[in-house]
Amino acid sequence: MSRAQRLLALLQLLRQHRFPVRGEQLAEQLGVSLRTLYRDIRTLQAQGASIEGEAGVGYLLRPGFMLPPLMFSPEELEALALGARWVNERGDGHLAAAAQSALGKIGAVLPQPLHYVMEHSGLRVGPSEAYKSDDDVMYQLRLAIRHEQRIEIAYCDLKNRHSTRTLWPLALGYFDQTQLLAAWCELRQDFRHFRTDRIATLTRLPDRFPKRREQLLQAWRKSVFDTETPPDSKPTDRN
Repeated sequence: MSRAQRLLALLQLLRQHRFPVRGEQLAEQLGVSLRTLYRDIRTLQAQGASIEGEAGVGYLLRPGFMLPPLMFSPEELEALALGARWVNERGDGHLAAAAQSALGKIGAVLPQPLHYVMEHSGLRVGPSEAYKSDDDVMYQLRLAIRHEQRIEIAYCDLKNRHSTRTLWPLALGYFDQTQLLAAWCELRQDFRHFRTDRIATLTRLPDRFPKRREQLLQAWRKSVFDTETPPDSKPTDRN
């Protein structure tokens, strides 16, 4: 491994950690001495990488530092292209446009051989028979999840029962035939799942969840996967 490759690998390792990671651990993963690791850290800091920490304490790469896409392998680029094509086929219009924009930004700075690999990847996504959800509903859901906002929805379940719910939206699951919203329901005082194509209207409320989404997601996973069979490709809403 060349030094340039090692520096990129070190950045990639740091990006995988949300909390400070000790130099000994990084050095072991890279197969270098601790002295070399410290020298590489100083080199990256001098080049603008926002790495905080010190010897004996640990190191953390602060959010916002972007790795150059030039480091992508052909397999990584094919994975990105395939993912974008999947989103374009099964996502809403806003998400599909974002996927294409991201690929365009990466392609603009790739050397020609790698640009060709991504642009002409032979990996394709087949047609979808998924129920279509309203583009604006999906966009507002993603914003509410991102900002941890409560929402109010008008919903019609599979038995055509109509209700108005106030929810804490936690996650969106993309299945072969539908998209499913996992949320805390204030009416039921429990976690519930809602098919997004059956949401008639959605309003984002100004106040946020009383708990952090990460905590709620942990509780949701425990309630679902510790007591039930994980959802399959044909989920039903449970309201």
